[in-house]
Amino acid sequence: MRIDFLGLHAFVAIAERGSFQHAAAHLNLSQTALSHRIRKLEEDLGVKLLSRTTREVSLTQAGLALLPRVKETIEGLAGSLDELRRAGRSRQATLAIGCLPTVASGRLPQALQCFQERHPDVFVRIYDNSASEIAELVQSGAVEFGITMVAAHRWDFDIELLIKDSFVLVCPKGHPLASHASLSWSDIADEPLIRISARAGNRIIIDDALGSRRESQRWRFEVQHIQTAVALVRTGVALTVVPRLSMDTVDERGLKLVPLKNPSVTRQLGIVSKRGVPLSPLADEFRRIVVRTFG
Repeated sequence: MRIDFLGLHAFVAIAERGSFQHAAAHLNLSQTALSHRIRKLEEDLGVKLLSRTTREVSLTQAGLALLPRVKETIEGLAGSLDELRRAGRSRQATLAIGCLPTVASGRLPQALQCFQERHPDVFVRIYDNSASEIAELVQSGAVEFGITMVAAHRWDFDIELLIKDSFVLVCPKGHPLASHASLSWSDIADEPLIRISARAGNRIIIDDALGSRRESQRWRFEVQHIQTAVALVRTGVALTVVPRLSMDTVDERGLKLVPLKNPSVTRQLGIVSKRGVPLSPLADEFRRIVVRTFG
């Protein structure tokens, strides 16, 4: 059975606006063309849908019964077509990656700028989440790869190392420890320190490196984000220990970053992807750009 979608669309427009003139303007048609569509639809159905006088347009009983069904059908069809369009665009020009927040605000913008110059129409979705959340996104396939801390025990991931990032002490420039070229952890044992929440992978790396000695440090404050810890350092409340790379986007004026040793603590950053699942051409190209950015 042939369905007169043009006639049905015209019928809904008139019913919603109560006027042939307004409906014709909405559909960018002449009133003559609109009248022809309605007359053709009514002839095809064999019933009158509209009652038209010189002053108003109203729906007949048949029109009242048909209107909600037609509107529901048109809205449903439009929604289905929109979903198909979004799915088509997603397959053709979408890239989803995971990235640690400190990298997302530091090195990632440079890589994205280079990628955008080559692919200005590609939509990039960035999950700037914690290391554990990125691992889940990679495992589930929600992202093609993650730029994150490398976990050696993840046998199900392909790993490409990018950089070894050392942890440093952050203190105000006027602090007595700021003049040192480097410090041992024992040198800061009596200093009040700010640590990052256990939810962050950086905290785990420090705890593992210090072992039992971590309890000898004066952890006086705990925050959720590195930016908060640095802000507290500026006020002189306490000192903090963070990865050097995390300070890339921080205004270091008034601060001093001092390398730590005995032990020297580092984190390995890399690109992780699901083993056995090849990257799409777009993802692989962006991966190469990221590698060059860290090179």
